[in-house]
Amino acid sequence: MIPSSQVVDDTSKNLNLIANERGAHLAVLPFRLIRHLQFTVDHSKPYRRITQQHTGLSVAIQPIHTHLTPMADTNSSIGVERDSVADRSVTEVVVVRHGETDWNAEKRIQGHLDIDLNDVGRQQAVAVAERLSREFKISAIYSSDLKRALETAETIAARCGGLQVTQDPNLRERNLGDLQGIVYGDAPTMKTKAYMALQSNGRDVEIPGGGESLNQLYKRCTDSLQTIASKHRGERIVVVTHGGVIRALHERASSGTGHRSGRILNVSVNVLHLSDPDKWAIKSWGDVSHLNGAGYLDSGFGGDRMSG
Repeated sequence: MIPSSQVVDDTSKNLNLIANERGAHLAVLPFRLIRHLQFTVDHSKPYRRITQQHTGLSVAIQPIHTHLTPMADTNSSIGVERDSVADRSVTEVVVVRHGETDWNAEKRIQGHLDIDLNDVGRQQAVAVAERLSREFKISAIYSSDLKRALETAETIAARCGGLQVTQDPNLRERNLGDLQGIVYGDAPTMKTKAYMALQSNGRDVEIPGGGESLNQLYKRCTDSLQTIASKHRGERIVVVTHGGVIRALHERASSGTGHRSGRILNVSVNVLHLSDPDKWAIKSWGDVSHLNGAGYLDSGFGGDRMSG
């Protein structure tokens, strides 16, 4: 972390902040310094006032129209314009969970079963699509071939230049075997063996009825994302997938860091950087600031390994 005294000194010399209704653009401050700052924005003022939380720096800034994106390592809406990733050896992967389904709302286990978005889920898809359309340029969009993910991805594609969505079955949710179609609360009595397998901490325990183990899910989806990312170095791409898959991707990217995934909410935005040789990093996680009035499931059901 850069010392506070140096931050204040450098900022007083270099800071030229301009903002619009969604946040601020750091036009002059060097990126090596930007990544160490966290800001709060007072939206009640005619001229936005940004306060740097660690130093107490407060700067009044004038509005201007610009494209914005979350900064690395934060869930802020502050960002820097660009058309591609600055480091040409890195792929920036925006991982999005699909919108809500009726089965999510019912706490019914989906797994590989092909369930449509509900009306709330479609509103959520529009909200995340609008957000991504205002951020950095997207070069490609990939999706699970299950309808709840594919419709979310197609909504994003329509608002991001009409990109074609590439379907990848390896991005599907975990196959939960005999538990699929069962309300989670009924599983212990209706499908006891399958439920016990789901609750098991064993990485190689497969769920009865053709279900996958955690290791099988992990290998399937991490191999898939590694292959996808290798095709898009220096670019920003979107991957729309499922809660169980996103938890596995988080496990791969957070190895040894102690970073916890938390609940994976519908249409949450999670940004990873992948680079050679096989290096993964989490840049931001679990951002649902774009939802506003669209609503989402506070329980995050469907976003953890216990539910599918």
